[in-house]
This record gives sequence, C-alpha cells and structure tokens, in this order.
Amino acid sequence: MGASLSSLLIVALVILIMVEIIGRSFFDYSTMLADEYSGYFYLALVFLGLAYTFDEEGHIRISIVTGRLRGSIKRWVDIFAGVMALSILLFALYYSWDFMIESHEMGMLSEGVSETPLYLTQIPLVSGLALFAFSMFIFVLRKVSNDR
Repeated sequence: MGASLSSLLIVALVILIMVEIIGRSFFDYSTMLADEYSGYFYLALVFLGLAYTFDEEGHIRISIVTGRLRGSIKRWVDIFAGVMALSILLFALYYSWDFMIESHEMGMLSEGVSETPLYLTQIPLVSGLALFAFSMFIFVLRKVSNDR
C-alpha cells in the first residue's frame, strides 16, 4: 500500500513541477504552491516507501560483520539488529504521532501561501513510520521463527 501511494506521489510531484515550469515559461503564471507542495509530496513518498524498500531488501546494509557469519549466529545478529531498529522506529513513531496531534490541537499552519494545516503534512510521516515498524516487526518474527 505504501509503495502504491509513493508511486502515485512521484507522478503527482512530476505533474506539479511540470505545470509550474510550463506555467512560468509560456504563460507567465505560477501556482504559488509548487515549491511548498513538492516538499510535502517528497516527504510523503519517501516515508511511505520505507516499508516496501525494506521488504524488497533495498535498504543499505553494512555487512562487514554479518557477511562472514553463518547459521544461527547470523540469525541472532539479525534478530538483535531488528529489535534495535524496531525500538528506534517505535520511538520515532511515538514522537511523530505526538507532534502531529500537537500540530492539530494548536492549529499550526504552514508559513507558505497555502497556509496548509501542518498535521495534514505529517500524516504520511506517521503512516510511513507505522508501516515500516510493522514490516520490521514481521522481519523479527520471521527470524525468531527461523522462517527466512
């Protein structure tokens, strides 16, 4: 789901930038939102794509140590790394959720022309971290059960 939304956001980002380029170049027109919203779209597509990238083993892994390990030792190192990563993700998720709720309660708006409610721009961050944490949880469970 995150990968699909991320893909749609890439398309939306390209369209937004193309509209801005064509508008400025040929019609002396600006959306006045392209700069602000391209940042929001980029943040959303990155965070929503994290879990998919992890599942497809697309994240960078430093395998100096794990590349030389075999069998159960490698599995236990993966479990330890997975639990540590999950802990960090849950920490980030908790504070991102807290920040999003605070932004909503305080009625925080962007400083751009659009005055977008900031909590709306933080929803993809929280959603992406939640998907990534769930994916990491599944990874740890599989390693513990020796599934892969």
